[in-house]
Amino acid sequence: MTTSTASLYERLGRREGITRITRELMKNHLANPLVKTRFEKSEDLARVERRAVEFFCAGTGGPETYTGQDMLATHRGMNISEQEFIAVIDDAMAALETCGIDTPTCNEVLAVLWSMKREVIRV
Repeated sequence: MTTSTASLYERLGRREGITRITRELMKNHLANPLVKTRFEKSEDLARVERRAVEFFCAGTGGPETYTGQDMLATHRGMNISEQEFIAVIDDAMAALETCGIDTPTCNEVLAVLWSMKREVIRV
Protein backbone atom coordinates (compact mmCIF):
# COMPACT_ATOMS: atom_id res chain seq x y z
CA MET A 1 0.00 0.00 0.00
CA THR A 2 1.51 3.35 -0.97
CA THR A 3 1.28 6.59 0.98
CA SER A 4 -1.11 7.98 -1.63
CA THR A 5 -3.57 5.11 -1.16
CA ALA A 6 -3.17 4.54 2.58
CA SER A 7 -5.62 6.42 4.79
CA LEU A 8 -4.31 8.79 7.42
CA TYR A 9 -5.45 6.22 9.99
CA GLU A 10 -3.22 3.59 8.39
CA ARG A 11 -0.25 5.95 8.04
CA LEU A 12 -0.51 6.80 11.75
CA GLY A 13 -0.29 3.11 12.61
CA ARG A 14 -3.97 2.31 13.03
CA ARG A 15 -5.36 2.17 16.59
CA GLU A 16 -2.08 0.91 18.07
CA GLY A 17 -0.04 3.72 16.54
CA ILE A 18 -2.62 6.37 17.38
CA THR A 19 -2.71 5.14 20.99
CA ARG A 20 1.09 5.42 21.17
CA ILE A 21 0.98 8.93 19.67
CA THR A 22 -1.80 9.98 22.05
CA ARG A 23 0.13 8.74 25.09
CA GLU A 24 3.15 10.72 23.94
CA LEU A 25 0.90 13.74 23.36
CA MET A 26 -0.52 13.52 26.88
CA LYS A 27 3.02 13.31 28.31
CA ASN A 28 3.91 16.42 26.32
CA HIS A 29 0.83 18.29 27.57
CA LEU A 30 1.61 17.41 31.20
CA ALA A 31 5.16 18.73 30.75
CA ASN A 32 4.12 21.91 28.91
CA PRO A 33 3.84 24.87 31.30
CA LEU A 34 1.32 26.60 29.00
CA VAL A 35 -1.27 23.82 29.15
CA LYS A 36 -0.35 21.35 31.88
CA THR A 37 -2.71 22.78 34.50
CA ARG A 38 -5.68 22.15 32.22
CA PHE A 39 -4.77 18.47 32.10
CA GLU A 40 -3.61 18.14 35.71
CA LYS A 41 -7.02 19.38 36.86
CA SER A 42 -8.83 16.67 34.92
CA GLU A 43 -10.81 14.36 37.17
CA ASP A 44 -10.21 11.42 34.83
CA LEU A 45 -7.12 11.82 32.66
CA ALA A 46 -7.42 8.21 31.46
CA ARG A 47 -10.88 9.03 30.09
CA VAL A 48 -9.50 12.11 28.32
CA GLU A 49 -6.85 9.91 26.72
CA ARG A 50 -9.40 7.27 25.67
CA ARG A 51 -11.62 9.91 24.08
CA ALA A 52 -8.62 11.42 22.28
CA VAL A 53 -7.70 8.00 20.86
CA GLU A 54 -11.31 7.50 19.72
CA PHE A 55 -11.42 10.98 18.21
CA PHE A 56 -8.18 10.55 16.27
CA CYS A 57 -9.05 7.03 15.13
CA ALA A 58 -12.51 7.98 13.90
CA GLY A 59 -11.35 11.28 12.42
CA THR A 60 -8.50 9.77 10.42
CA GLY A 61 -10.56 7.11 8.67
CA GLY A 62 -10.53 4.28 11.17
CA PRO A 63 -13.47 2.04 12.03
CA GLU A 64 -13.71 3.26 15.63
CA THR A 65 -16.66 5.32 16.82
CA TYR A 66 -16.08 8.56 18.69
CA THR A 67 -18.33 8.66 21.76
CA GLY A 68 -17.41 12.10 23.07
CA GLN A 69 -18.82 15.55 22.45
CA ASP A 70 -17.97 17.56 19.36
CA MET A 71 -15.02 19.97 19.57
CA LEU A 72 -17.15 23.05 20.14
CA ALA A 73 -19.09 21.47 23.00
CA THR A 74 -15.91 20.03 24.53
CA HIS A 75 -14.10 23.37 24.60
CA ARG A 76 -17.03 25.73 25.26
CA GLY A 77 -16.41 27.84 28.35
CA MET A 78 -12.72 26.90 28.64
CA ASN A 79 -11.59 30.26 27.19
CA ILE A 80 -8.58 28.66 25.47
CA SER A 81 -6.13 31.26 24.19
CA GLU A 82 -4.37 31.29 20.84
CA GLN A 83 -1.09 30.66 22.68
CA GLU A 84 -2.51 27.55 24.37
CA PHE A 85 -3.90 26.28 21.06
CA ILE A 86 -0.51 26.64 19.39
CA ALA A 87 1.19 24.96 22.37
CA VAL A 88 -1.15 21.97 22.01
CA ILE A 89 -0.39 21.77 18.29
CA ASP A 90 3.35 21.95 19.02
CA ASP A 91 2.92 19.11 21.53
CA ALA A 92 1.09 17.07 18.90
CA MET A 93 3.79 17.65 16.29
CA ALA A 94 6.47 16.63 18.81
CA ALA A 95 4.52 13.44 19.64
CA LEU A 96 4.26 12.56 15.96
CA GLU A 97 8.00 13.12 15.50
CA THR A 98 8.84 11.04 18.58
CA CYS A 99 6.71 8.22 17.17
CA GLY A 100 8.51 8.35 13.83
CA ILE A 101 5.70 9.71 11.67
CA ASP A 102 6.92 11.00 8.29
CA THR A 103 6.81 14.71 7.41
CA PRO A 104 3.99 14.59 4.82
CA THR A 105 1.75 12.76 7.30
CA CYS A 106 2.69 15.21 10.07
CA ASN A 107 1.77 18.08 7.76
CA GLU A 108 -1.61 16.49 7.06
CA VAL A 109 -2.28 16.12 10.79
CA LEU A 110 -1.21 19.73 11.31
CA ALA A 111 -3.73 20.89 8.70
CA VAL A 112 -6.50 18.90 10.37
CA LEU A 113 -5.65 20.27 13.83
CA TRP A 114 -5.40 23.83 12.53
CA SER A 115 -8.83 23.47 10.90
CA MET A 116 -10.36 23.06 14.39
CA LYS A 117 -9.17 26.46 15.58
CA ARG A 118 -12.62 28.10 15.48
CA GLU A 119 -14.08 25.27 17.56
CA VAL A 120 -11.45 25.55 20.29
CA ILE A 121 -10.18 29.12 20.79
CA ARG A 122 -12.22 31.45 23.02
CA VAL A 123 -15.50 29.57 22.67
